[in-house]
Amino acid sequence: MTFQDAFNEIKSIFIHSDLRDYYGHLVMQVTMTGEGGGTFYIEFKDGSLAVEPYDYRDHDLLFIADTNDFLQIARGEMNVVAAYTVGKVIIEGDLSKASEIQRLVGWTHR
Repeated sequence: MTFQDAFNEIKSIFIHSDLRDYYGHLVMQVTMTGEGGGTFYIEFKDGSLAVEPYDYRDHDLLFIADTNDFLQIARGEMNVVAAYTVGKVIIEGDLSKASEIQRLVGWTHR
């Protein structure tokens, strides 16, 4: 799997997030490691979403995970809290904002 393949799948998953009631600004940068690794960001801003294959240096959160692990999280096959607890994902930044992202993309129900 290439970075572009992984990015396209993740973007197609996140683009369906319901943000109509979200009024704020939150940026999560994701660095995937291993096969298909690379960096991209997800920006939640006043009811809209951007998922772009670029570095966003002024991010609120940084997620670092193996490409396959992050894909499993995005697909709902792996719980992000459990992944963090066992070290499959490293989260740097304000963990309360990580909880907000969980809620926005529906990870709390997985």
